[in-house]
Amino acid sequence: MLYKQVYPVIQKQAIKVYDMVHIRNSERITDIFKIIYNKYIQIGGKSMSTPFKRILYGGDYNPNQWSKDVWQEDMRIFKDAHINTATINVFSWAKIQPSEHEYYFDELDEIVDMLSKENYDIVFATSTAALPGWMVRKYPEVMFTDYEGRQHKFGGRHNACPNSFVFKHYARELAYKLAERYADNPHVTCWHVSNEYGNECFCENCQKAFRVWLKDKYKTIDALNKAWNMEFWGHTVYDWDDVVAPIALSVGIGSEKTAFAGISIDYRRFYSDSQLACFKMERDAIRSVKPDAFVTTNLMGTFKGLDYFKWAKEMDVVSWDNYPAYDTPWSSIAMTHDLMRGLKDEPFMLMEQTPSQQNWQKYNSLKRPGQMRAQSYQTLAHGADSIQFFQLRRSVGGCEKFHGAVIAHVGNENTRVFREVAQLGAELESFGTRTLGARNESEVGVIFDWDNYWALEYTSGPSEDLKYVDQIHQYYQYFYKRNIGVDMIPVDADFSKYKIVVAPVLYMVKDGMKEALETFVKNGGILITTYMSGIVGQSDNVYLGGYPGPLREMAGVWVEEIDALAPEQKNKARFADGSEASCGLLCDLMHLEGAQSLASYEEDFYAGMPAASRNSFGTGATYYIATQFEENGLAKILDQAVKEAGVAPVIPEETGLEVVSRAKDHTRFYYVMNFTDEEQKLPESLAGMKELISGKKQRAIPY
Repeated sequence: MLYKQVYPVIQKQAIKVYDMVHIRNSERITDIFKIIYNKYIQIGGKSMSTPFKRILYGGDYNPNQWSKDVWQEDMRIFKDAHINTATINVFSWAKIQPSEHEYYFDELDEIVDMLSKENYDIVFATSTAALPGWMVRKYPEVMFTDYEGRQHKFGGRHNACPNSFVFKHYARELAYKLAERYADNPHVTCWHVSNEYGNECFCENCQKAFRVWLKDKYKTIDALNKAWNMEFWGHTVYDWDDVVAPIALSVGIGSEKTAFAGISIDYRRFYSDSQLACFKMERDAIRSVKPDAFVTTNLMGTFKGLDYFKWAKEMDVVSWDNYPAYDTPWSSIAMTHDLMRGLKDEPFMLMEQTPSQQNWQKYNSLKRPGQMRAQSYQTLAHGADSIQFFQLRRSVGGCEKFHGAVIAHVGNENTRVFREVAQLGAELESFGTRTLGARNESEVGVIFDWDNYWALEYTSGPSEDLKYVDQIHQYYQYFYKRNIGVDMIPVDADFSKYKIVVAPVLYMVKDGMKEALETFVKNGGILITTYMSGIVGQSDNVYLGGYPGPLREMAGVWVEEIDALAPEQKNKARFADGSEASCGLLCDLMHLEGAQSLASYEEDFYAGMPAASRNSFGTGATYYIATQFEENGLAKILDQAVKEAGVAPVIPEETGLEVVSRAKDHTRFYYVMNFTDEEQKLPESLAGMKELISGKKQRAIPY
């Protein structure tokens, strides 16, 4: 329901903006977005280092798909859009290396020369995300084998086995040759390794590599049997060769669950490491030529398959591709931006978004007038230093021929989409370097952990509707609606930076986490955690002695049972002031062990038992939320926690606007966005500040 409530807002807003553009005054579109700044605010944080000389504005460019007369027309049109960067060579392996021992760089040389002469920043991709046909024909083992045990054929992308020695040899060679040829070009600002790492492989190569990975981790077969609890179903193994990949034909229970979560989680860890090793291999090949090369690869938000916190440690800058659906809440988009920023706790690159339509979702709606611009500024607000599109010119054929582009199939600039791209480009160009490297500052950290993601969704029970990202978003959304800044953080973050740490469904509590969280709370921090927390250790074996396991003392509660409610089932909880709130999905049946009850269930055999609690621990407190409350019930609890922690929003006023701040040196920039279909008043606290786009001082008037 939440997702469906947002689209009409966008649509109505877009219509309103469209009217302003075409009937009133073209400059009035700025009324849905403002950047205001105050030069006189003293702040502690400093700007981050960045290799960029400007906000990068451009995107994926494939001139090799077009004749050279089109190239020159592109340069003319892109200049009108204020485009200053191009990502090239993303899927050109077959063109560059037409056979095993033959390389062809002439066309790529021409493309690089053309972009260099036009003073573009070049994001240089290594082309290794799609295998050339000759390699698959000669070395079929390079192709990945899927979860069903089927080895794939030539024809797709992201199709390589990361543990194929043949693939790794040729991928490294290609990266090295590209760096050798182009790394000294001063216009090559960033190197883009592969593209959207994501496939999973379960072939014999991977199975053998998995066993090696396991030997390194567990050392002995006895330790492995204990970690995976292999006495279950009599699955004790006596030889490393007994270990098989966790596919549908082995431990799989359907496509989402597994009979042995320990095996499946470890395979996720192994495979994330395998893909990361490929990234590092190409990165290191580039750096063997140019040691200071700036290297990234484009991530995919909350993509389940790879542990992005681990990956970020190996990347110079995080970049990602933002493709929300027509009904994705703005809060969900904001959360994912904050996650990408949080991977390195630094500004990030937006590598891809569409200027309008996507092609691969169930319903590929147009972005309404003003929507792309609003989405782009939200991206900048949450920490981006680039806005880039896929794609710059719409392709003639293939499955992405209807994916939006700066230049549509009509081939000229006389389109609505182009005019919006040009307007945004002019605005970003006017900013210069003023906002580059500015930091987002937050007093709230929300834990996001891929091990928990995998473990929670692999477990068989208690509810198939328990989805990790949805649970995280539920809590993030509370802070988003109140303009309270949030950092998305790993489990090994420095918790002392925050007044509140939120750990929804902290199902897996890994070694060291108990101690880190206890230290945080003892020293005055506020921890918020929930049902399905503290259940298992890092091998998915249950902590004995009662839920929430290692969090029990800190939370001051014992959870005896967990009731799963079907979608049509609900319970109610009553708060101390007599107010009520609906709840569902899961209901912990918990006993207080020193904690104070904040609300109690109203229905079923566990009526009267606590549904939420607060426990003093050291000089801080732990809030334990035992059920999934509807929005008003959750807000009631979190309001109390926020007040206790002394957490302040970005602005003091309650408003329907999204307001985000970034700080650089002694300047704070406020990004003010209206994603509602209602006219909103500029908050009084922002009056008198200067607007970056127009240069005018702001008054607290409706806009």
